[in-house]
Amino acid sequence: MKCLIVHAHPEPRSFSSALKEAARETLSRLGHEVQLSDLYAMGFNPVASANDFLEPANPEYCVYALEQRHAVQHHSLSPDIQAELDKLLWCDLLILNFPLYWCATPAIMKGWIDRVFVSGLVYGGKRFYDRGGLTGRRALVSVTLGGQMHMFQPEGIHGPLPELLKPLLQGTLAYAGFQVLPPFIGWHIPYLSDQDRGQILEQWQQRLEHLEQDVPLPMPSLDNFDAQLHPRKA
Repeated sequence: MKCLIVHAHPEPRSFSSALKEAARETLSRLGHEVQLSDLYAMGFNPVASANDFLEPANPEYCVYALEQRHAVQHHSLSPDIQAELDKLLWCDLLILNFPLYWCATPAIMKGWIDRVFVSGLVYGGKRFYDRGGLTGRRALVSVTLGGQMHMFQPEGIHGPLPELLKPLLQGTLAYAGFQVLPPFIGWHIPYLSDQDRGQILEQWQQRLEHLEQDVPLPMPSLDNFDAQLHPRKA
């Protein structure tokens, strides 16, 4: 299996970074091919702009998605985007590893998605969900946060964390065609003992060792909708 880990944490000694290293070591030990995009270490530019296109279709007015389509057709994406896009298309499994910022990814990872999930290839037209450009691949989100598990139960004050992550899990990953595996969550991390953190690392390694047992989250299928995307009648 070909695995791409995209990691976003500014501190290399953080627990999130330890999860990243554990994923790389575990998957490599299991015989999988692994590539890593450590976004902060790379100095990845998260800002989507007209500078992302070497030969813009309209130099006077940038419609970003249209420029992405043009650049895909003319092989004129900026080199940093093309390098990450090549990794994305190479992988069978994408792991996004990050600390939770305001119930979402850090800005640098959001920028990676904005720039690398290009229109005309990853999505566009009716190229989405189970007909998305990245079908046949799986995605796994690994997230750390300070909150406790009971706060994110159906009856908890925040509600289930996967629901809060829906813009990423469904609106991005599933929309692009991925089969989205249930997220791995490191709860209450800043307040745990080293022993407790070690147990979470072990749970992460065990999860990676048994990925074939994971059942993807249910997501929409275009087969259940008509040509105008109205639900098909039973």
